[in-house]
Amino acid sequence: MVKIKRVYDPPEENDGLRILVDRLCPRGLTRSQAKIDIWLKEISPSSELRKMFGHQEARWEKFRKPHFKELNQELALVQDLLAKASRQTVTLLFAAKDREKNNAVVLREYLETQRQEK
Repeated sequence: MVKIKRVYDPPEENDGLRILVDRLCPRGLTRSQAKIDIWLKEISPSSELRKMFGHQEARWEKFRKPHFKELNQELALVQDLLAKASRQTVTLLFAAKDREKNNAVVLREYLETQRQEK
């Protein structure tokens, strides 16, 4: 099972393995305060793509599709993440304010497509 959650939301027992999927460290939180088990910077969008998106809703599709292409370059990490999620609950943590349009949403969608292709 793969869940997504803002890193600023309180950790819960049912979060399972908590994985930060942002390139930058969340402001105002330490890794221990956020209860981050793993930080996967490499699976986050490139700096160029992140800056282009700028969390502007109008740029969502221009962000989503290229992020899928970037994830295609990180298949080993994707497969490892899928393996972890097959054994336990995995919560993808993100710092963005928008809960509907952020890189963790794209990553979960990508993971679902990869799982279906198996």
